[in-house]
Amino acid sequence: MNLTNKQKQHLKSLAHSLKPVVMLGNNGLTEAIIAEIDQALTYHELIKVKIISEDRQMLKLITDAITRETQACNVQVIGKILTIYRPSEAHKIKLPR
Repeated sequence: MNLTNKQKQHLKSLAHSLKPVVMLGNNGLTEAIIAEIDQALTYHELIKVKIISEDRQMLKLITDAITRETQACNVQVIGKILTIYRPSEAHKIKLPR
């Protein structure tokens, strides 16, 4: 799913007040973390994930792996916070055209 700039801006404004739902620690990206992110996306549609990594390349690899494995859209990455969106069957968030 590709998001337009207008849709991304809308999601960014909605995500501004959100706190990270999942935090990735020293164990890295495990199947349990992927399952937790997947479950959170199913319920919330728009979530933030905090990734604790000092290496920028590792951060990029982790964000790419999360979006690929959960089939979510990368809305934005600010510092160590990844914001992702995946529509659920309930369609709680209405996106602009």
